[in-house]
Amino acid sequence: MNRLKSIIFSTLIASISILSSCDSDFLEKYPLDRVSDLDYFKTAKDLETYMNQFYCRQSFPLYWWTIGGTGLSSPPFYMTTNSSEGDGYDFNSDLMITGEAIHTRLNGATSINSGPWDFRMIRHINYFFDNYERCVATTATDIASFNQSVGEAHFFRALYYYRLLKAFGDVPWYSTTLGTSSEELYASRDPRHVVADNILADLDEAIRLLQDAKTNGNNRINKWVALLLQSRIALFEGTWQKYHAGTPFAAAAGSNYQKYLSKAVEAAEAVMNSGVYSIYSTGKPNEDYYDLFSTLRTYAGNSEVLYWTQFDGSVGFDNIKNFQLYEPRTRGITKSLADAYLCTDGKPISISDRFVSHNTLAEEVTDRDPRFFQTIFTPDAPWSIAQSTVILWEEAYGKVNDPNASNFMCPTGYQIRKGYDARAEYRGSQSDNAPQIQFRYAEVLLNYAEAKAELGSLNQDDIDKSIKLLRDRVDMPNLILTSIAGYNPDIWDFPELSPAINEIRRERLVELALEGLRFHDILRWAAAGKLIVGKRPVGAIGAQFYPDTYPMDAGGFYDPWKANLPNGYGFVQGRDYLMPVPPTERLLYRERGYEPLTQNPGWPTE
Repeated sequence: MNRLKSIIFSTLIASISILSSCDSDFLEKYPLDRVSDLDYFKTAKDLETYMNQFYCRQSFPLYWWTIGGTGLSSPPFYMTTNSSEGDGYDFNSDLMITGEAIHTRLNGATSINSGPWDFRMIRHINYFFDNYERCVATTATDIASFNQSVGEAHFFRALYYYRLLKAFGDVPWYSTTLGTSSEELYASRDPRHVVADNILADLDEAIRLLQDAKTNGNNRINKWVALLLQSRIALFEGTWQKYHAGTPFAAAAGSNYQKYLSKAVEAAEAVMNSGVYSIYSTGKPNEDYYDLFSTLRTYAGNSEVLYWTQFDGSVGFDNIKNFQLYEPRTRGITKSLADAYLCTDGKPISISDRFVSHNTLAEEVTDRDPRFFQTIFTPDAPWSIAQSTVILWEEAYGKVNDPNASNFMCPTGYQIRKGYDARAEYRGSQSDNAPQIQFRYAEVLLNYAEAKAELGSLNQDDIDKSIKLLRDRVDMPNLILTSIAGYNPDIWDFPELSPAINEIRRERLVELALEGLRFHDILRWAAAGKLIVGKRPVGAIGAQFYPDTYPMDAGGFYDPWKANLPNGYGFVQGRDYLMPVPPTERLLYRERGYEPLTQNPGWPTE
């Protein structure tokens, strides 16, 4: 029985049926002591089985997960556009839009009741910490399994608290399960740097305890995944504290952003020095980047993928990524992302002699970074779908060869190719078994380079072992620090920052495009004022497509939200960097006789 089946079936056995779903609020249906009544947490296998519940969509965003007929959608490439917190998708950023809705948070229209103040998964983890020491492990195999499970618990608590940190900043830190009468349940919010320190400490323990074997990458996490996550979180907090200093969102006095950036370097460098992972490349610069995301079978053995999700429709665990991605109307990248790809001389399009024009996609991608035409469909790589999909689509929507059908009109003209494979065959529904990347080595390299640049210690050797490896895959020139220093600063989004920081941010944008990290990059850089506020996303030159279908701006570029967003995004800089603490939570404190939770800057307190 494969790994996926064993996890699913083991969580369905009667003794732990209350733990089988991340989305079942079993705490309201079963008392926590039910597990103790079953004499649980006595063996290493008990610990492993308990931890199985956290290998789910609450931890790792999935394109689609169906178990028992319940569909749960949460992918990086295809998302609802009105989610409040923003994990796992790039619709709510400057690089991707839908033709159907404007993201509420970008537009400053977040409801005060929408903050994801949810500690259920943390409580489930803390219940493990309250009980795991009852386990008796004596053999070497059991001890290794015991350590793995405890390491996983530290990893997942760090992961869930990181999401709360991104959403709210200050939050109460709970390290044990609490009853409804526990006074600690009504604790005040801990300062964000305290929360960040606890998260990184949890990951230190995870790194110490987790296996260091690479394995097949889709069974259990290992220490390298924990190190990648630690580098991501430390970079987030270090840059947040650096760029929000002196604002209402600043960390408490005494915090030190350099400490977090140094931790990011340390964690990333540990993965880089291990030699366990490397950038995936077969020597085909015009194909390898696209192929990395369009694998239909497995990532086992892939040199770049640290952790991935395996789908298996035979047990009701389905992926509908390909089915969703071939419907162009729901998504398109923006001109701001398209313009970020360098020309093949390593220079931005605004200063390179090799840039042809925006007039057609064919001209626009000529002599450009190969990641550009491996991210969007072009005349040389046209959009197509498998015959089995044609049949399904025509049954649901009508003929696919109707060029005026709204389902096939990309809102920006830049239709997404990255992650899509027309070879996918469907099993009589919208689903297939294409696997999904969760963590990959490229991010490690980018986290390392950015943290070094933010610390002011970046040198050419650092670039050569990080950024250069990403560019080598697509046969692009290396980034030479002494060369970019002479560029006109007007070509960058952040001319007040160093050339190195600007170029590394741009490299991060194009390498990790559509992988769900951009929104929180904008937040941690305090960059909404430059990239979001008052901006309206536009697409490609409209005349090459259907000039009478979508509105265009004065330059002839698609301007799909011209009527609905006349003044650009309404993101409120004094408020929208953090989510509101829901009034219901504040009221609960007051009703129980405790001082209400403090509210985040800019949000109503009553």
